[in-house]
Amino acid sequence: MNDTHIKNLSDSPSAGKGAWTVVGLLWVVALLNYMDRQMLSTMKPSMQIDIHELQSATNFGYLMAIFLWIYGFMSPVSGIIADKINRKWLIVASLFVWSGVTFMMGYAKTFDQLYWLRAIMGISEALYIPAGLSLIADYHQDKTRSLAIGIHMTGLYMGQALGGFGATIAENYSWQRTFHSFGMVGIAYAIVLILFLKEKRNSVEKLGSNIMQPKPALFKGLAVLFSNIAFWIILFYFAVPSLPGWGVKNWLPTLFSENLDIKMSEAGPLSTITIAASSFLGVVFGGILSDKWVQKNLRGRIYTSAIGLGLTIPALVLVGYGHVIVAIVGAAFCFGFGYGMFDANNMPILCQFVSAKYRATAYGLMNMVGVFAGAFVTDWLGKSTDAGNLGKSFAMLAAIVVLALIVQLIVLKPKTQDFKEA
Repeated sequence: MNDTHIKNLSDSPSAGKGAWTVVGLLWVVALLNYMDRQMLSTMKPSMQIDIHELQSATNFGYLMAIFLWIYGFMSPVSGIIADKINRKWLIVASLFVWSGVTFMMGYAKTFDQLYWLRAIMGISEALYIPAGLSLIADYHQDKTRSLAIGIHMTGLYMGQALGGFGATIAENYSWQRTFHSFGMVGIAYAIVLILFLKEKRNSVEKLGSNIMQPKPALFKGLAVLFSNIAFWIILFYFAVPSLPGWGVKNWLPTLFSENLDIKMSEAGPLSTITIAASSFLGVVFGGILSDKWVQKNLRGRIYTSAIGLGLTIPALVLVGYGHVIVAIVGAAFCFGFGYGMFDANNMPILCQFVSAKYRATAYGLMNMVGVFAGAFVTDWLGKSTDAGNLGKSFAMLAAIVVLALIVQLIVLKPKTQDFKEA
């Protein structure tokens, strides 16, 4: 890397108070995003008493998968929308709708009602991530971008952990009241966003005045992205780790319950807290390391991400075959820490290959392929559970992660920290 580029990196501005306020506001949205979707996976024992179809792990897999399929199909659409309209109002609307759906799930009486509500939740939740991450990326430059994205990601993990308490709350009160309570919290927080969240679009300096970047044509972003070889590699690299990532989110409580022979009301909090705590540490560590490393080497973010992904490989084998609490919890911690390092750097790496005008669209496409991989693995692990092979299936996922890691290290070679269109 030449001296001019190093100077440009060192001269880039640090994030101000307003930029970190945005991260804080969206952190809560991220928490609600994952909490509302995650708690269903731990409340299965309580819910199947009233909705008998949930006694089948295969049916439960269908219920989890419909969310992922709809979420996946909507992700690139939401990215295109986020690149075209005011992201603040898109985020507010998304939060309000999925929180309303969460509230309504407390009134569900049949499997079909739950199924359609999960589908609507998939649509509304898909609108958030591309808009939220691109907004944070616009507020934060190279010195704080990975850390800011990483801190935001801790909201997702915290939501996942709190969702794990859904089983505990449902056991002491009812699953209906749990849905009602969490839904109302989200609806109330949408009002907070209306008051305090602000949009930001990058501008270019011309003749001493700020001029907003022109909004791209509706489908130009797709054409630009699909003509970029690096973006295809990023899609692959994002999709493959999503297989174990979504598997852990949706089936780790069940695996803990089976392998450790404990009740779901205990397995839910134990598994989700372990993943959340380790991922929290992983994204913070990975964010700080990446932001410092990239100042000296343009592949610093890629190397940081690769280290994290490498940690998940032995963890998947150990979590799949472990039957001792120390071993299985330790493996889950290792997986969460490594996945956190990977998670913190996906959008920052994307920023090295894609301009700001198309980043929401790009992340929407990444979300789509990742979620489709998640929908496949959720269904597959449901069938594996019914067949008694859940642990073995978890361990098998390590092999494809190795492939993604090799491809990423060989192919991705950024030429700049923050890609700008010529």
